[in-house]
Amino acid sequence: MSIGVILFVCLIVLLLGGIPIAACIGGAAVVAMLAADLPLLNFASKVYASVNSFTLMAIPFFMLAGSLMATGGMSRRLIRLASALVGWITGGLTHVMILASAFFAALSGSAPATCAAIGGMMIPEMEKKGFPPEFSAGVQCVAGTIGPIIPPSIPMVVYAISAGVSVGEIFAGGFIPGIIFAVCLMIVSGWICKKKGFGMESKTEFDAHEVWVAFKDSIWALLVPVIVLGGIYSGVFTPTEAGAVASVYGLFAGFFIYRELSWKDLKKILMDTAANTSLVLLIIGCAGAFTWVLTIQGIATAIGGWFAAVSSGKIIFMALTILLLLFMGCFMECCASVLMVVPILLPVAQSLGIDPVYFGVIVVMTLSLGMATPPVGEDLYIAASIAGIKFEQEVKYVMPLVGAAILAIAICAALPGLVMFLPNLFYG
Repeated sequence: MSIGVILFVCLIVLLLGGIPIAACIGGAAVVAMLAADLPLLNFASKVYASVNSFTLMAIPFFMLAGSLMATGGMSRRLIRLASALVGWITGGLTHVMILASAFFAALSGSAPATCAAIGGMMIPEMEKKGFPPEFSAGVQCVAGTIGPIIPPSIPMVVYAISAGVSVGEIFAGGFIPGIIFAVCLMIVSGWICKKKGFGMESKTEFDAHEVWVAFKDSIWALLVPVIVLGGIYSGVFTPTEAGAVASVYGLFAGFFIYRELSWKDLKKILMDTAANTSLVLLIIGCAGAFTWVLTIQGIATAIGGWFAAVSSGKIIFMALTILLLLFMGCFMECCASVLMVVPILLPVAQSLGIDPVYFGVIVVMTLSLGMATPPVGEDLYIAASIAGIKFEQEVKYVMPLVGAAILAIAICAALPGLVMFLPNLFYG
């Protein structure tokens, strides 16, 4: 039996066994190394080398910043602004949830953080207004996946490091796709509300004065992406330093501007950030060892060669890639999938003349959707927990919205100019 078959069979068996994803990836790599008679010392060295990166320090900083801003009152103010802007449209609170998720995505860079922060406030409020909890949870589940698309984005940082591209460029590439993603979700969710009659009694009228008041109240939150991304694109600080700046800003705003952050909150935030960072870095480290086995055994080259052989052009290659990533997203965590995909598919993409920044944005968009699809999708369980329902109940509303998200991915994949407009503008 070839080493490649052993590697992937072991990975699938461990995944089906409900083993944590880091252990699945690392365990499969160890078994394959034993089968190939490779020294296990290589496993430790590759895990260390994978996480020994200054740029990866952006991950804990952005995680910390997102938690500080959610707890410190920024998410609540962003919801108020979103409500003033789109709450008057049919299915108003649904659009508020999606727009607020897009706003918060620019603060956190994480799908679970976006789902928990916005869903924790919006799902109970929507239930009060007559929306079925399974519908509210389903919308928030998919809306949360905007988190990794609109910068700053943790999976985009991981992709940039593994692909050797500029973090700033791929951040710029995520803006327009993130907006398209949100608009597609709003159209489909609005159609569902109109068809089912959800939330009709809570419909309000547009109030320009409320928009202005809500904007003034949320200005400190809206300044976060301006400061962070403006600093990156102007060269004032690196993406890693931007994470630190965002954390300090979130701390300052929470304690001294909004005054909703306490020392007790800070202790919990720091502990949660440390735990989440450890998990993400463990996944990255084990994925580094896994991809090393793929490379050293020629497995990545063989799979990439097959993709090149069946792809007669860019369109077919991108279609096959999206299908593969949608499947992977159902079973694997986003960052781990990114690290596995890059060494296999990026060389093929570049050989076809596909820009690595554009390719990275499509990869992250597609894999982030896995957070909303069973059986592994973390957002499914977060939203269901907030709504007090079983995750199976929300799936019937998740699937049409997943379809809307796939449409957004297809639009961006078919029109590379949309993705590359801002990267070319800032870096061209």
